[in-house]
Amino acid sequence: MASNKIPDVVIRRMVTYLRILREIPPGSKEYISSSEMGEWAAVNSAQVRKDLALFGEFGKQGVGYPVQALTEELVRILRADRDIPVAVFGIGELGTALVRYLTGRRRSDPKYPFVISALFDSDPAKIGTNVEGLTIELLESWSEDKNRKEVKIALITVPAGAAQEVADRAYRLGIKGFLNFAPTKLRLPPDARVLNADVTHQLQELAYYL
Repeated sequence: MASNKIPDVVIRRMVTYLRILREIPPGSKEYISSSEMGEWAAVNSAQVRKDLALFGEFGKQGVGYPVQALTEELVRILRADRDIPVAVFGIGELGTALVRYLTGRRRSDPKYPFVISALFDSDPAKIGTNVEGLTIELLESWSEDKNRKEVKIALITVPAGAAQEVADRAYRLGIKGFLNFAPTKLRLPPDARVLNADVTHQLQELAYYL
């Protein structure tokens, strides 16, 4: 099935399945059943089988799915079998924390695909300083030369009032994937993909039920 025909909710579950498989200690389990995966992913076993069947036949009836082989297949399906350069726009407390977290993940696991490759901010006091060995630059100084034109994903951690302009400029430079931490909705062309992350919003939603 073509990737653009796969429902978003299925891709989210595939990411969950991959995370489940990666949590299994190496060598501790050769096969995993759809029931086990469904229990950990909070879906029923039929849903697991249906999701995986969209991409191929990976299991053995009565035995289950081979953990190592299925992990490798999901890595390939989710295109996590390559380095994916990421740029961070806005190096405040949140942006800095994300840079340190992602670079730490990469150091501890060389197969971790997300690689921070560029940092941007508009504060003159930050320009030229370093976070995790990367120099903070002005967005205006960014060009499409060298390896920066290969950046695939932008993390937007600037204030809400600046987020749209920053995202527009990043899009014009060829970035099509955006993880938006700014408390505002980004409006980008249809070929761009935007996911929103707002910790305060989610905490406030939880607070209502407590």
